[in-house]
Amino acid sequence: MVIDFSTYYDLPRNVDSFFEELWRPSTLSQRRISYPPVNISEGEDEIVVMSEIPGMDTEDIELTLNEKSLVIRGTKKNEVGNYYRQERPTGSFQRIISLNVPVRAEAIKASMKDGVLRVVLPKAKESHPLTIAIDAQ
Repeated sequence: MVIDFSTYYDLPRNVDSFFEELWRPSTLSQRRISYPPVNISEGEDEIVVMSEIPGMDTEDIELTLNEKSLVIRGTKKNEVGNYYRQERPTGSFQRIISLNVPVRAEAIKASMKDGVLRVVLPKAKESHPLTIAIDAQ
């Protein structure tokens, strides 16, 4: 008599994936994929954050600068209709971008064109490297 135990070898992995699927968040702000998607670039004098938020008015987006982070927050309104399939995300969202350098809060500029939010954060003077002269003795 031969007993095949091969189906039990993957049991721990199958149980783990079952519980992962069970606890998977379903709301937009808690999904694994971050929304809205951002591109962050850093130059010598500024940090530029670009985020795709199509179909939203600037009045529905809130930008907040904390000590070390930029927060993009908003609510994408639910589109009324009888849908067969609805893949475009709706609901509240929040994205926190950590800043690793001090910025000049009074000089920050934000604009939105064609569904792309662009935030320019000028770096503070103290974030620029300082060259120190070495005296020869």
